[in-house]
Amino acid sequence: MTLVPVTRSKVRFLPDARRVITKPFIPGDDVSAAGRSRVRRILGRILDLSEAVVVSTLEHTRERFAGRHADLPALLEENYATVAHHIEHPNTLSSERKQLIGAYFTSEYSIDAAALSNPSLVPAPDQSGVSAGACRFIMSLRAIGEGHVSSIQFRSGVIEPGGDITMEPPSRYVRTAVRRAPLFDKPTFRAKLTEIHSFSETTATVLDQIPDHFTLAHLEAAIRQRELESNGDQAVLKATRTMHWLASSNYQSSFDPASALSERVLFPAGPTESHGMEDARFVRFSDDGRVTYYASYSAYDGYQVLPQLIETTDFLHFRVATLNGPCAINKGIALFPRKLGGRFVALARLDNENNHLIRSDSVHFWFESETLQAPERAWELVQLGNCGSPLETDAGWLVITHGVGPLRQYVLGAILLDLEDPVRIIGRLREPLLAPADDERDGYTPNVVYSCGSMIVGDRLVLPYGFSDVGARIATLRVSDLLTELVRSPPE
Repeated sequence: MTLVPVTRSKVRFLPDARRVITKPFIPGDDVSAAGRSRVRRILGRILDLSEAVVVSTLEHTRERFAGRHADLPALLEENYATVAHHIEHPNTLSSERKQLIGAYFTSEYSIDAAALSNPSLVPAPDQSGVSAGACRFIMSLRAIGEGHVSSIQFRSGVIEPGGDITMEPPSRYVRTAVRRAPLFDKPTFRAKLTEIHSFSETTATVLDQIPDHFTLAHLEAAIRQRELESNGDQAVLKATRTMHWLASSNYQSSFDPASALSERVLFPAGPTESHGMEDARFVRFSDDGRVTYYASYSAYDGYQVLPQLIETTDFLHFRVATLNGPCAINKGIALFPRKLGGRFVALARLDNENNHLIRSDSVHFWFESETLQAPERAWELVQLGNCGSPLETDAGWLVITHGVGPLRQYVLGAILLDLEDPVRIIGRLREPLLAPADDERDGYTPNVVYSCGSMIVGDRLVLPYGFSDVGARIATLRVSDLLTELVRSPPE
């Protein structure tokens, strides 16, 4: 092992099945005729209940579930709205009956019943009240629930100059965001359709019917018109569904300002991420004094993985967008924390094997790549990847990496890149920086340690990591010790 001393803190993050959100529960589905009939049959049985039974059943439901959600009545009313269009005279219903209908069409989902792992760290926007030399941080975590669906959770804490870490206790409650579609730019939308080989006469016709800056409602109206004109032409339907799929994958999410950070969960909301939002790599990005927090993550729809981008300035309002270009593929894109030479630069793993450097004039479009690092050491011969955004030091860009070796064991390593020419490696660890400890080897994915982003506080590297797709921990080490070892081991 490397000579760099690493201290594992006592802080541990483990799954907590009590943290639940609510989701609409539609038995069968509400698209097919059979699904609609079943929904209506259930509604008919609820509508036949006497008002007294409605009130008593709702009261019992509230008693059972109110302590599990911050605002249960509002959640029930939201889910009532998902089926209200099936009711002939909805305005005649009492508020109690509406809420009870919502309760029958609601289910709970435990967001991290299976795992809480793969964290990243960034300095928090608000550093008020923190002692000199200390830093308040925000941690993102990959939460895995039923069906192995991943979402993004948050925690906050403070690290002192000496390395002591204090975590703020997480809230009992969990909230999802209010989602709305953004304003789209027609040239950008056309470029993305072209990139995914879906620009055609049909899509061109639809785009001709909408403004240069359009909403999802504009697009849906134009799609409906084109589908009506097509008389069921399957090629037209395939093209319009692709357009809607792409637009639905870009959205904005906002949380209640009264919510605690640990209550906020980014749960899959677009079709590209229907089976999970995985391994968010957050970075505090500074550009001409403006600070934006970006996070690339892997969107999984059950068939393919696509990188997408989260943007926020306050961890209260988030924008989610697709990434574009031939280099916006695969997993593990990690932005540098500032522009280099006036351009965005990022680490990427384009081929599932090597580390690459990609550059662009736009954070949303990526066309240029260079191979940065290939597997060389015995502990990384299967594949390499980054463990988050590079960290700037006087000696160079510090990059924590992961390597996969015998029996698919994941370990962490490190490389040092030239500050001005980051495609040039000037230091590389000969041995792993961190490997799974004996009490970290067993889990959903055994023998794995993995990180999505660390930070530097003074001379401390604060390195959060997930272990075996079960839980997460935080390790600390001296940056000076790591840099000394990296400089001592230049690339061969």
